[in-house]
Amino acid sequence: MRMHDLSLRAIGALALEILACLVIAGCTVGPNFVPPTTSTPPQVFERTEAAQAPSKAVEAGFNPEWWTLFDDPTLNALEKQLADANLDVAAASARLRQSRAGQRIAGAAELPTLDAAASYDRERGSPNGILSLLGVPSLGPQSQSASGTTPLGVAPIPGSKGSPAYNLYQMGFDSSWELDIWGGARRGVEAASALSDASYEDRNAVLLSARAELARDYIELRDTQSLLNIAKQNLEIARDTTKLTQIRERDGVTTDLDVANASAQAASIESLIPTLESQCETTINAMGVLLGEEPGALKPMLSEPHDVPDLPRQVPIGFPSELVQRRPDIRRAEAQLHAATASIGVAKADFYPRISLNGSAGFQSLQLSSLASWASGQFVFGPSITMPIFEGGRLKGTLQLREAQQQEAAIVYKRTVLEAWREVDDALVAYDAEQLRSIKLKEVVGLNQRALAVAQQRYKSGALDYLDVLNVQKQLLEGESNLEQSQASAAANLITLCKALGGGWESTYADQTPQVDGGTAASQRVQPEHDTSTTAKAD
Repeated sequence: MRMHDLSLRAIGALALEILACLVIAGCTVGPNFVPPTTSTPPQVFERTEAAQAPSKAVEAGFNPEWWTLFDDPTLNALEKQLADANLDVAAASARLRQSRAGQRIAGAAELPTLDAAASYDRERGSPNGILSLLGVPSLGPQSQSASGTTPLGVAPIPGSKGSPAYNLYQMGFDSSWELDIWGGARRGVEAASALSDASYEDRNAVLLSARAELARDYIELRDTQSLLNIAKQNLEIARDTTKLTQIRERDGVTTDLDVANASAQAASIESLIPTLESQCETTINAMGVLLGEEPGALKPMLSEPHDVPDLPRQVPIGFPSELVQRRPDIRRAEAQLHAATASIGVAKADFYPRISLNGSAGFQSLQLSSLASWASGQFVFGPSITMPIFEGGRLKGTLQLREAQQQEAAIVYKRTVLEAWREVDDALVAYDAEQLRSIKLKEVVGLNQRALAVAQQRYKSGALDYLDVLNVQKQLLEGESNLEQSQASAAANLITLCKALGGGWESTYADQTPQVDGGTAASQRVQPEHDTSTTAKAD
């Protein structure tokens, strides 16, 4: 019972030491993270009111599934497959899992460690070593093995020489807990949590880019198919004109020059067809890669020609205050700034003493039969403290490095926000301008079609030279191609605008935010009380 009472007293003393340490363990060195504030350029969203194009951008609730604005079932089906099939998104998801694992590793620094161990050893002390200080002779045979009642390293029979061999059985537990008095471990968890947020936003950015690229490829495919149809239609017109010139040449109304010019025009148009057909094939293959498919796998689904999807009458672009909350690159830059700020606290904590609570408890016996008895018990408990005295400038250099990295992260955040507003403004301008261009090109095509009809009629009546007909036909082909490409460019500009607004990842991943033990990483950020600047605040 005496050993038992001693153990209780030791455990009680240890509990008092832990309680005393926890009372003072409330200080967290280093700056608290303050989410930066951003201003909204008023002139950017004012462009929506001045827009003159038929499809207008309006301040209304932004649709995260922006590709549905085209009302194209095939595009909707492709975008639905993308999130699970795209290999770049899968790789980014793997990086996210890595960051979550790192977050868990960092969190382990706040908790105690407990290890169990058991061992068996057959041992014999050296008579020429420490045993010689006890007066044990180094020569002579061993008379017998040591027993549980024989002191270690001493011969069991007085006057015998040498040290007998003995068995040693041990089992027990070792524990250690470094008290996070200065908050270094908490800052480390905070930094790892922020880096996990950054990795999550990186995956969202990859998904957004993949969605935009898939939509652009789809628009490009439909544009190429439409250009192919225009080329084939103009080829039929050129062939009919060639036949007409051949008839007129046989009748002696015209010369062989008109026949040669008409045949050359038909051949020139026909030469465009193989190039356009190959572009269709390569675009389908590019879309297949985005969806993790082999070359040609999407051909049955996409080979049938369709027009470029029409633009919606209105494009809801959300509200200015939502841009910072929605764009993954801005959110990622903020998370990286958060991580850099927390790392300053980790560096500052290294300047202060480290206090650890260490202990071990177990059993030790020379005989296996008595190993589990209370009399074989042993324990060691006690705190330890280490204090940096001279580190050769390592600690100061590390702190200066972390502060410089935090300053860089703040600059990167500001630049990311400015770049985001520039992209939105440029996309709004380009979207409006391309639509206005398409309106004028429609007028050009209408005039060219009328001119060609008049020219063909006058050529048949012999009132016009064929070169004039040829020029009008070339202008019509060029005008139709330009109109088709302009309509495709307007659709591509709409995709660019939606990407600049940061939408396209929420519908799939909004409910999959990185989880920390006890909550989301974002919910564990330090919340500011007053100031909202990016300047770090020291405790």
